[in-house]
Amino acid sequence: MKKIVKKTLIALAGLGVLMGAVSANAGPEEDRLKLVNYFKNKFPDLKREDYVLSALAFDPDAKSQYNSIMEFPPYATEIDKGEKLWKTPLKSGKTYADCLPNGGKNIAGDYPLFDNAKAKVVTLEDAINNCRTSNGEEAYKVADPSTIGLLTAYMRTLSDGMKMNIKVEGEGALKAYEDGKKSFYGRAGQLNFSCGNCHVDNAGVRIRSELLSPVIGQATHWPAFRGGDSLTTLQKRYEGCQNNVRHVSDKAGSARYNNLEYFHSYMSNGLELKASVFRK
Repeated sequence: MKKIVKKTLIALAGLGVLMGAVSANAGPEEDRLKLVNYFKNKFPDLKREDYVLSALAFDPDAKSQYNSIMEFPPYATEIDKGEKLWKTPLKSGKTYADCLPNGGKNIAGDYPLFDNAKAKVVTLEDAINNCRTSNGEEAYKVADPSTIGLLTAYMRTLSDGMKMNIKVEGEGALKAYEDGKKSFYGRAGQLNFSCGNCHVDNAGVRIRSELLSPVIGQATHWPAFRGGDSLTTLQKRYEGCQNNVRHVSDKAGSARYNNLEYFHSYMSNGLELKASVFRK
């Protein structure tokens, strides 16, 4: 079976339009619009808002099962834990709502953002940890599902329905964006695969029993609960994908993955965020 899967992956790697090469010298908005038009031509029956469903958009039966699960989400108590963390005062007596823009409401779609003062990309998890350290607490581990994972899962419910609104303004921001784009389209690992091979060139194709999701819409719903109440953050998913192509992965929270998330999120600009979703 492993040999069959490997041969399938290698064959898929050679297919497609290689969007990264096509848009190598394009700006962020041109990159995004090229992808929008590419998928519009590839999947003419899909509405743009369907892309927030990821692979579910291609499978009516799976979408029906998803709707049934979401009537009584198996992870509801986990969101309650995140709400408790959110409302628990920090050592200074302040809460996260006191030190985040707009009390933490309707801001998740603005992240990741490029912080000119720090000359780097800041993710929502970074913003939470900055709030913690400035109020006398230790920073959480970036991808810990039991702390910052639950906290961001709840926090994103405060931005449910907000449209993704990533901005790339200035030389530093553009450099970070281009680095993220390079990571997305750059081949890596023993299987010589890129993110774009799966999620642009072969979106909608099955590998084993799973459909590959398109890059557009992917960043709108993380962290996600997988297989019940098991929470996974977006950057932990990056680690998993890199391991799947037999590449030594960076760690969640690295500059490379922050830049990748910056590019990745920009590709979903204009789509609504959907917090606390279930994925297989």
